[in-house]
Amino acid sequence: MTQVTAPESSFWSPRVKELQPYVPGEQPRIDNLVKLNTNENPYPPSPLVIDAIQRASESGLERYPDPTSMALREAIAQRHGLEAQQVFVGNGSDEVLAHAFFAFFQQAEPLLFSDITYSFYKVYAQLYGIACSLQPVDDGLRVDVDALAARAQSVEGCAGIVIANPNAPTGIGLPLDAIERLLIACPHRVVLVDEAYVDFGGKSALPLVARYPNLLVVQTLSKSRSLAGLRVGFACGQSHLIEALTRVKDSFNSYPLDRLASAGAIAAIDDERYFESTRKAIMDTREGLSLQLEDLGFAVLPSQANFVFVRHPDHGAAAIAEALRKQAVLVRHFRQSRIEQYLRISIGTRDECSALIDALQLVLG
Repeated sequence: MTQVTAPESSFWSPRVKELQPYVPGEQPRIDNLVKLNTNENPYPPSPLVIDAIQRASESGLERYPDPTSMALREAIAQRHGLEAQQVFVGNGSDEVLAHAFFAFFQQAEPLLFSDITYSFYKVYAQLYGIACSLQPVDDGLRVDVDALAARAQSVEGCAGIVIANPNAPTGIGLPLDAIERLLIACPHRVVLVDEAYVDFGGKSALPLVARYPNLLVVQTLSKSRSLAGLRVGFACGQSHLIEALTRVKDSFNSYPLDRLASAGAIAAIDDERYFESTRKAIMDTREGLSLQLEDLGFAVLPSQANFVFVRHPDHGAAAIAEALRKQAVLVRHFRQSRIEQYLRISIGTRDECSALIDALQLVLG
């Protein structure tokens, strides 16, 4: 019998062939690694989280979790002064964002976001066949709110606006009045504000939810709550937006959050004292690290995130990143036009940041 052969990619759907997937930060196994490349929290989660997960693991795992994740939604709602029907939860904020792109932005007009921002946005748009239009950030790498608002009000209109605030990978935040200008400029489409890093000095748009039916705010417990390994994200908006997200979720997977994740997330939200202590430690370390980097000649962008975005006028970013890696120090370099000479450096512990500075002193000579 003759065996039929075909190129492996011939089995793929046409759109899969065109996808350019998101590339996450490197997760290597290197002894004594100083890992400052993926914006993880350098501190462990609250001890209450570990206790809650342990208790949740002792019974009930043979049963499906609550498909509505009501207890977690109620905990999030209570903390932010909302109602449970104004909260949606998912398997990390990336899944929440994916559902939002599917639910709101498949329109006739293009979706608007900045050219320098979280690179997953372009991946979602390509995956769902969403036309997107990129607005250049200004010369200071700040989101150009006026230009986005003007384009939203143009004859062509838009499918919506997506803003990371603080922005990634720059760390620069927008004031609330800038977010309101976008909401007013785009009243008939969703304005999605991705607040993955907001707890490190940014201003959350959550207080605006009651006033703007087109506002969707997305947050994560990965960064400020030290739960990157648990995968819990959420969105807040008026109930009609949450209903749309729920329809999409239940068409993909009715049970995106397991019992352990829900239990751990609720405990993390409840331990406000631990949250405040660790985020303050990160912000204090960020300020000290920024001064040390400036002393080494780096230009450091103002950051309201758990990372800094820097460049050195006399040394190429790619060369610095590679030299640091040889010393078991990882930072993130983006091979992207306009920011290819920048490095994104996550805020580690004081000891990790000291190790970074020591390594940079050797690299820079």
